[in-house]
Amino acid sequence: MKPTYEPVIGLEIHAELITNSKMFCGCSADYASAPEPNTNICPVCTGLPGAMPVANKKAIELAALVGLALNCSVNKHNTFARKNYYYPDLPKGYQISQYELPICEKGWLDIDSGSSSGAASATYRDPSRVRIRRVHIEEDTAKLFHEKNYALVDFNRAGVPLLEIVSEPDMRSVEAALDYATKVRAILRYLGVNSGNMEKGVLRFEANISVRPFGSDEFRTRTEIKNLNSFRALTRASAYEIERQIKIYESGGTVVQETLGWDDVRGVTTSQRSKEEAHDYRYFPEPDLPPLQLSDSWIAEIKSRLPELPEAKTKRFVEQYELKPQDARLLTSEKALADYFESVVSKSKSSPKTVHSWIAGEFMRYLNDSGKDVDDVTLSPESFAKLIDMVTDKTVSGNNAKVVLAELIESGGDPQEIVKEKGLAQVSDESFIQEVVTKILNDNPAEVEKYLAGKETLLQWFVGQVARATKGKADPNVTKELALKALAERKK
Repeated sequence: MKPTYEPVIGLEIHAELITNSKMFCGCSADYASAPEPNTNICPVCTGLPGAMPVANKKAIELAALVGLALNCSVNKHNTFARKNYYYPDLPKGYQISQYELPICEKGWLDIDSGSSSGAASATYRDPSRVRIRRVHIEEDTAKLFHEKNYALVDFNRAGVPLLEIVSEPDMRSVEAALDYATKVRAILRYLGVNSGNMEKGVLRFEANISVRPFGSDEFRTRTEIKNLNSFRALTRASAYEIERQIKIYESGGTVVQETLGWDDVRGVTTSQRSKEEAHDYRYFPEPDLPPLQLSDSWIAEIKSRLPELPEAKTKRFVEQYELKPQDARLLTSEKALADYFESVVSKSKSSPKTVHSWIAGEFMRYLNDSGKDVDDVTLSPESFAKLIDMVTDKTVSGNNAKVVLAELIESGGDPQEIVKEKGLAQVSDESFIQEVVTKILNDNPAEVEKYLAGKETLLQWFVGQVARATKGKADPNVTKELALKALAERKK
């Protein structure tokens, strides 16, 4: 059954660029480390009369780098513009941005297609390519702190370089929007231009959403959800807004074009103001900044800085390490994780698939439980590789290796020494294991009878009892063989 409506989603992604100074002045852009509010400020970023801006060369380079990574063309001639609107967090009463001639435009990013739209409750295929309309430079606003009867403003963030990445409305499900946003974040982190830390507000999403009859090509009235600072907020807010608009149309109503906020506690979108159009901002060329003239050689030099990006790295991991695509995507989701994996592989005698299973399993579990990033882990690739090889060589069992790994991550050390000190070495001596197997079978006659009567799943239980009795030292493969042999003899 086909859905009645389909969503039409476009995203605007705002990413603060990692530079030493602000976009148009020499003040520090590291507002998070400022000792007090309103200390990283000057006449330019506080909008005092007569202050003259000067464009940040590093920010321009990073903006072009992002555009090239997103398959955009770089405009050799691009200009700054004044975007006029007044809010307390905008000290000049306008924002210096780019409008008619952005630094980059007409790009694209491939996403995973075939997502199922939760709003439509039916499966259909998303386009696999999202077009990127533009990538442009602007300045961030100050921060407002709202109290009961007044608001405080901190200008430390005002003027920090901000990159806006604007997609075309090419996404047809919340899942597609999430995949696109996730991939853009990964690219920004690979390039080292943005930390991707949404909790600190350095990366924010704005979703433009409308719905239309399924199969239609029309573009209906859209709403914009502002300042979504997590993937969870993006998906929840988008899903809610899609359902809200569908209900309006089904009841015979009309969707109003407006700017919305997202109330994460109540799980609803809330109206903030009527949606502005370009003419409401009264754009005109910024008179205090000359146009940017970028040469072919300059663009080529910036392009030469592009690293191996996530999609290319994923493809290489599949081909070089013979990993499944989904396994490769996990490893390449973060550059630090991909680099760590390759470093462990280069130092290990075990297969890349074995290394992947350890990193995707116990290692990632530790990161998730501790809330740490790969860069925070002090476990060296050499030590991790040595431990994995000890499992491959049957020097230590997989379960005991998990114990060793936990200690290596927390306290460091040498895996061989830890195994020796804790007495965790795996035992493959058949006579030793045979003795334990015989005792386990003798101590559990009821389970033996059930096994002999046909409940063969108990074999793994017997193996587990031997492992428990030997504190994980017994080689599970040898244990299984000896248990099978002993049970077969009892069946006779």
